[in-house]
This record gives sequence, C-alpha cells and structure tokens, in this order.
Amino acid sequence: MAVPKKKTTHRKQAQRRAQNFRLAAPTLVECSQCGSPKLPHHVCPTCGYYAGRQVVSQEAAAAES
Repeated sequence: MAVPKKKTTHRKQAQRRAQNFRLAAPTLVECSQCGSPKLPHHVCPTCGYYAGRQVVSQEAAAAES
C-alpha cells in the first residue's frame, strides 16, 4: 500500500475539499400567467397559478405572508 512521503498541508486539504462546495443559483422560470420568476413545479407566489389554473387565491396568499 502506498504511503505519502510528506504530510498534506491544511491549505492543500482545503483546496481539495472545496471542489465539491460550490453553491449554484436556483433555477427560475417565468410564470406563464403573470411573467414573474418562480421555481419550476411550484405555485407562483405572486398570482397563485400552477399549470394554467389558479390553485391559491390572492386573498389567501396575502393573508399567509
């Protein structure tokens, strides 16, 4: 079994581990009803529409937030 000749420095360890810690921006799509950005497969937070039909009423959305 291979054994490293020298100790790996903290910096090299951190550089190696940091490769998997990239934050990605969330994917946004345009709402077909009002045109505001929303998450895909979610109800639009501004108009309450999902898949072309109203799921949440405007009054309920305003009272919830």
